[in-house]
Amino acid sequence: MASPTVPVLILIIITTVVLPSPSLSLTSQPYDVFASNKPPRFVGKHSHPVKKTNFQQYRYETRYLPQPLDHFSFSDLPRFQQRFLINTEHWVGPSRLGPIFLYCGNEGDIDWFAVNTGFVWDIAPRFGAMILFPEHRYYGESMPYGSKEEAYKNATTLSHLTAEQALADFAVLVTDLKRNLSAEGCPVVLFGGSYGGMLAAWMRLKYPHIAIGALASSAPILQFEDIVPPETFYNIVSNSFKRESSSCFDTIKKSWNALASESQKEDGLQQLSKTFRLCRELKSVQDLTDWLDSAYSYLAMVNYPYPSNFLMPLPGHPIREVCKNIDGSPGGSSILERIFNGVSIYYNYTGDVDCFQLDDDPHGMDGWDWQACTEMVMPFASDRNTSMYPEFDWDYSARQGECRRDFQVTPRPRWITTEFGGHDIEHVLKFFGSNIIFSNGLLDPWSGGSVLKNISETIVALVTEEGAHHIDLRASTTEDPDWLVEQRATEIKLIEGWLDNYRKKMKATFSV
Repeated sequence: MASPTVPVLILIIITTVVLPSPSLSLTSQPYDVFASNKPPRFVGKHSHPVKKTNFQQYRYETRYLPQPLDHFSFSDLPRFQQRFLINTEHWVGPSRLGPIFLYCGNEGDIDWFAVNTGFVWDIAPRFGAMILFPEHRYYGESMPYGSKEEAYKNATTLSHLTAEQALADFAVLVTDLKRNLSAEGCPVVLFGGSYGGMLAAWMRLKYPHIAIGALASSAPILQFEDIVPPETFYNIVSNSFKRESSSCFDTIKKSWNALASESQKEDGLQQLSKTFRLCRELKSVQDLTDWLDSAYSYLAMVNYPYPSNFLMPLPGHPIREVCKNIDGSPGGSSILERIFNGVSIYYNYTGDVDCFQLDDDPHGMDGWDWQACTEMVMPFASDRNTSMYPEFDWDYSARQGECRRDFQVTPRPRWITTEFGGHDIEHVLKFFGSNIIFSNGLLDPWSGGSVLKNISETIVALVTEEGAHHIDLRASTTEDPDWLVEQRATEIKLIEGWLDNYRKKMKATFSV
């Protein structure tokens, strides 16, 4: 009876030898080294407090407003102090219906967004506008329960971290401020980029009596359910590298298998730690792939045509420089050595970093992790034929399991489209919306989830082929390309039109 089992045992041994072979081809199935259920992040993860100096470029006063924890119930819950930044230096006041430019705070410290939204500061004098930067609840200093530790304690304390509550904060703040300044007639124009752009568009639709228009830059309001293909984001990231160098694209695509193969060796994680100059030895190859994924995604977002310091100190056209380093590595360099040379442009362009710390968030989860596990459920996938990433499908069940594990909550993937819309967006906005600018650059991977064509005379899409993540909201510089100058001029003209129409209607109303 024993002899027939011998060939079977031999077959099993041969099979297990063949599978982990390091010579995996470009098209073979890679090891599971890529976090297929970890969604990409907006730029707010990089926000940080800004140190005030006497020589800072933008000047503002910091104020606080007590806000209800829950705007939609009458429960006796504690209030929290919402921070907001205000500048009235150029405001022409209520008698001249001076406008209020309100930037919808993102998922981070509001100081950081204020100093990185130069467009609002640049145009405020021209319009005689007040500038407001309200902070999003549960971020920066606007913490319920007195501290981040208490606010982030569990699902119950986090339960009021929603987009709906944040929009209500903005509405209450600007209404209260206008009342205190006897400025009820002053028009409000909304601005926002990324998640803040989504909030600006949604606030215009939800509170049309409070804001007369919105500039929603890089606002992926369609990145939900099945409205856009889930492969869109990673395809755009991949194309940004491919347009610079097909060999660079191929090297990155091959690198995932190289990482998997190396990590399977006895001292593989130790060798990977040395190759990528990590401060501490890897415990999992997953940490390294997350680190690389973040670099590629963020590089695509901030692929600006000029040097910037938005997320990291970077040269102009940073993806071009990354690919130059990958393709121009010394002869004999391994795939992973080439990858390290490339991502060093993102993580160490200044050359000041001796080693790299992968766990940049020692406290674990943050507010956006909660939002992505509750209502901001955005499907992502990767296509083997078009992406430089490993192939994976959107797996809601896996995502649901992670959210149950991390927060003890079940995501509501259809809630955003129920609350704010998204399906049949062209028909809905055409008949029920007005005065929204959706601006997008096609190099930005989030552009695939935004509105990319004009819907009506007043719902306008401004699309630039060479634009990246809300580049139009950045401060103007002498290095701005002509297309960017023209884009901003169009935005200014549209905003002028909104304000002119508003003043005409107000004049007609009071003259009756």
